[in-house]
Amino acid sequence: MQDESRQDGGTTDRRRSLDDALALMRDLRARCEWDAAQTHQSLRPYLVEEAAEVDDAIAGGDDATLRDELGDVLLQVLFHAVIAEERGAFDVQDVAGALVSKMRTRHPHLYGDGVKRDWETMKAGTRRFIDEGLASGLPALHRAHRLQDRAAGVGFDWPDAVGPLAKVREEVEEVAECLAPSGTVPDAARLEGELGDLLFSVVNLCRKLGVHAGLALDGANQKFARRFRGMEALAESRGVVFRDLSLAEQDALWNEVKTGE
Repeated sequence: MQDESRQDGGTTDRRRSLDDALALMRDLRARCEWDAAQTHQSLRPYLVEEAAEVDDAIAGGDDATLRDELGDVLLQVLFHAVIAEERGAFDVQDVAGALVSKMRTRHPHLYGDGVKRDWETMKAGTRRFIDEGLASGLPALHRAHRLQDRAAGVGFDWPDAVGPLAKVREEVEEVAECLAPSGTVPDAARLEGELGDLLFSVVNLCRKLGVHAGLALDGANQKFARRFRGMEALAESRGVVFRDLSLAEQDALWNEVKTGE
């Protein structure tokens, strides 16, 4: 019978498992110069990069790519767990245990007293400040969404989307007040602050309507890029240089592409 195990922690015939991945990670730490040299600190950029690539794979709808990118994220999880194991801090079983414990706590109606509770409301009792535990590197739109979620967890929230919509309109007017009749900006710092308030209020409106502002903006970015490429392609097909067209001519191309969609 063919031996299914190898020194490198991999397998031959049988389906590979999480145990195989963990064995491989330990082997790499023992025998690969680069892997052995890594620390929690040195690996920080890679986890962020791999998470972004998973996000791209989800947006692209390619299952094979998503599978591979999730594997890269798993590699980072195992990497950190094995490094911690070597330090005597914790191991991958402790990571799994913490996950199970947290998820059971988040679902008391399934694993506890049977009473369903909002997660942010439960967490509010364990925090001193609204931003406690929020990663400093979160994208600004996502951070705004999470802050508003947490505020809602202690009751600081509109009952419906009517209030947030009115707030957006109010903030638009306050931005307009920062502009002189000529269109100039007398106070740039005030304008930046008012634009920030406007963005924050738009995020809140999105949240109340069940839309994540980051995903909505990502969709808008993709739509704009697609339409702009369409304008450039139309201009090229007609033998003109897009940048040489007047704004009115570019606008006409935009409307043509938009109508064609």
